[in-house]
Amino acid sequence: MLKQAIDLPGIGNARELGGYAAGDRIIKKGVLFRTAGLDGASKEALDKMQNSLLLQTVIDFRMTVERRVSPDPEIPSVRNIHLPVIEAEDYPVGVDTNMVEEIKKTDRMKLFEMAYASGMLNSDYYSGIMLGERGRNAYRGFFRVLLGTDPDKGAVLWHCTDGKDRTGCAAMLLLSALGASREVIIEDYMLTNEYNASRIGAVKQMAEAAQMPPDKSDALMFMSGAVVERYMTKAIDTLEEKYGSVEGYLREELNVGDPELEELRNKFLCGGRYE
Repeated sequence: MLKQAIDLPGIGNARELGGYAAGDRIIKKGVLFRTAGLDGASKEALDKMQNSLLLQTVIDFRMTVERRVSPDPEIPSVRNIHLPVIEAEDYPVGVDTNMVEEIKKTDRMKLFEMAYASGMLNSDYYSGIMLGERGRNAYRGFFRVLLGTDPDKGAVLWHCTDGKDRTGCAAMLLLSALGASREVIIEDYMLTNEYNASRIGAVKQMAEAAQMPPDKSDALMFMSGAVVERYMTKAIDTLEEKYGSVEGYLREELNVGDPELEELRNKFLCGGRYE
């Protein structure tokens, strides 16, 4: 099984933050989960989320149109909170998200060329969503949910479509809040490429065969289920330049100050190391 994996048949990129080092402490296992979309979840996965993982809350970072096309399954006794990081109207002029959903089903390259030409796919993507008003509101809500969670009573799961970008930014912010190093944050982010290896391998070969320039090749890989290390590195660098640190962003934009940081660490960290 891949590192950090949780076995949820039908759900991609499913893993937990538990076991990572955060300063001189460790993130508790079994309480913080990140995944791709839940719409393909098997009955086994739904049963496991309810009865084994003791899931309390699902946070869905997707757009409203994505929820309409591929709704989350209802899980008894689990609340589902919609916190869209971006919505259709936030897309560049000329990008029709209803058309995007149709193209996804038929012609991925057409969708890629549209997105690449619009300037959406570049190393500023993550900082753009985290600095945007809707993104700030979504991630502020994410931390409100975490602060209201009792990890002794159950777990929190957050997801988007591929479980790598909107979900990955949330994971980066939470890992930063808990005191994890940049190395741990990047390690967690890059795991997507292992989880999606079979999906992105052919795309990589195609980009190489077409002799795409590096920026366009990265963008194609990014849109095809991969993550690009320099995209997340650039996002962290941008927050550090603007706010002094990621914690500075948490304080100034998400209302997560010293008391909240202490509460999060008390909730989700433990003292010893897992073997």
